Order: sequence, then C-alpha cells, then structure tokens
Amino acid sequence: MISISLDMVQYDCPYIEASDRYDVRLKGVHWEFDRTTKELETRIMVSAEDREELDRTLTMLSDHDAMDRYSLLARRGDQALIRNKIEETSAMRTLRDYDGYLTGPFEAQNGSEQWHVGFDRERIADDALSDLSRDNDFSVESRNTLSFADYFDVINNVNTAKDVLDAVRGLTDTEAKTIRRAMEAGHYETPRDATVTDLAAEFDVSTTALSKNVRRGERKLLTALVGAMDDVES
Repeated sequence: MISISLDMVQYDCPYIEASDRYDVRLKGVHWEFDRTTKELETRIMVSAEDREELDRTLTMLSDHDAMDRYSLLARRGDQALIRNKIEETSAMRTLRDYDGYLTGPFEAQNGSEQWHVGFDRERIADDALSDLSRDNDFSVESRNTLSFADYFDVINNVNTAKDVLDAVRGLTDTEAKTIRRAMEAGHYETPRDATVTDLAAEFDVSTTALSKNVRRGERKLLTALVGAMDDVES
C-alpha cells in the first residue's frame, strides 16, 4: 500500500472555505460516501476560538450551497458536533477514479485540509496525484510504502494503538508538561542531565510534588505500554 499525507486546498469544499473564513478547526470523525447520490455524509467536530466564532461557522455551513443536509448533533461551549452531506468535490472524484481510499481522518484549518490517503500501486498513486494537480493545490507531506506485513500489523493492532493514545489523552496538563520537560531536559538520560530538584525549581514546586506528577504520568503511560507489549507478544 502507498500511504500519502497531503496538505490539500480544494476550491469547492465548504469545510476549507469555513476554515479559511473563520478561526476554526474541523475534523472528520466519520464519513460515508453514497455512490448513488454522489454525496459524502460526514460527522464533523468543529472547534472554534470562541462561541461567537462557532456561531458564525455553523451558520455559514448550514446555509452553504454545497451542503445538502445539515444538523447539529451536540454543542458545548466553543465546540460542536455536526452531521451533514456535501456534494462530491473534484478531489473526491479524482480519488475515487483511481481507486484511492481514506486511511485516516481529515482535518481542515487555515484554509486547507490534511488528507491521509492510500493507493494499491505506485503507478496509480503517481497518476492520481498528477490528475489532482489539475484542479487543486496540494503538497505531499509524506509518502510511504507499506508492505502487506506492515499493513496487516497496523490493522491487527488498531485497538492496542488506541489504548496507548487513550493513555496519553488521560494525562493531566501538569503530568504531560512535566514528563515532556523531563524528557527534553535529559532527566531520563544516563547520567541524568536534569534531576528532580532541577525540574522542581523550573516548575516552581516542591520536589515531592514534582515526583508525584512524574510518577502518576509514568504509571498511566507504562500501564498502556505493558499492555501493548502483551498484545504484540500474543
């Protein structure tokens, strides 16, 4: 499989237009393409700078000419989850013409989208990118060739990867900042470039508090990693 990440600008996509006009980020959490109606049904998480910016974005999307169906599923503060259908864009049509497929969620911000797409053959991927360049602006952020063994390894361990990601998301802000800084400062090197005392002084907390933050964060991460080790071994 040829795995490609693209920074994509579509000139006929309401999500890109919204992210270009307002200070928002739109992330696809679910999508399904209807081949009969040639529409893409999506559930999008919209995160805005503030409530007013979110209001303007949701109004713009609900009134957009390319939006065939729109509904607000949930809203909290400056975030919302919407469900909608949009017409097939030029880039979407090209991707389908070359039997390409999405391999990860797309995200729109600052007038462009991050796409993660896959193709089965190198030549097909090259032809698809050449065709995409006719009506869209994009840059290739990364391109990798995955063997079938690597591909199946990813598929078979999706739940394991999710557990590790959940552990990272489960860190408090203090735990995450402390562990990240400890790593950057060389606390885990041998010999250590930064001691607990050094880090405590930097964060202006006691050495006891610093140690607790590190241990709590490490316990969360290591629990997930040990579980991943068991999954890999089995």
